[in-house]
Amino acid sequence: MNFLEKYGIKINDGKLLDIALTHSSYSNEHECENYERLEYLGDAVLQVIISEYLYKTTDLPEGVMSKTRASYVCEKACAEYAKKVGYIPYIKLGHGQMNNLNDTIVADVFEAILGAIYLDQGFMTAKKYIHEVIIPYIEEGYQFFDDYKTALQEMVQTDKKSVEYRLVKEDGPAHDKTFEVDVVIDDIVYGHGVGKSKKEAEQNAAYDAFSKCAK
Repeated sequence: MNFLEKYGIKINDGKLLDIALTHSSYSNEHECENYERLEYLGDAVLQVIISEYLYKTTDLPEGVMSKTRASYVCEKACAEYAKKVGYIPYIKLGHGQMNNLNDTIVADVFEAILGAIYLDQGFMTAKKYIHEVIIPYIEEGYQFFDDYKTALQEMVQTDKKSVEYRLVKEDGPAHDKTFEVDVVIDDIVYGHGVGKSKKEAEQNAAYDAFSKCAK
């Protein structure tokens, strides 16, 4: 497992890296530790590093920084970084999960590996790693999601929340209708959107909710 060598990183505690690559389906079958605790730690480290970068290199207001950070630490983004780092072939899955290596798992392992780097090598090495892997995407303005419905769904999934779009109003003649939609997260209205189609109204509602959740 030499995928970190190109970043000048050698993990001294091999067990940490092994845990970071171990999915719960594998740990359940082999009675060993999985990556979930390391993922928790790595997620926090990632948030701090990206937050610091945006604070020091931009003059964006708080809300825009939050939205920018969210777009570069989302599931789709972390799965893309994983391909760049090259650890995907080393992820350990149980037999029942073998044919379902999805972006969620891949993204989780990215954060778990960062957690392992932080514990083994310290914050500055973790920061250098993230600057080499992620910052080029930010500098290029790379877009990881195509719509705010996707972005909102990925954001709230981390808290196991449910998202629902409710049509609250429909006005106008058949050829010129206006739709109003609320986006509801765990029975609480987080956003409202208006559009000339249900799809447009849902996207606008998702944007409204995403903006609030990212603050």
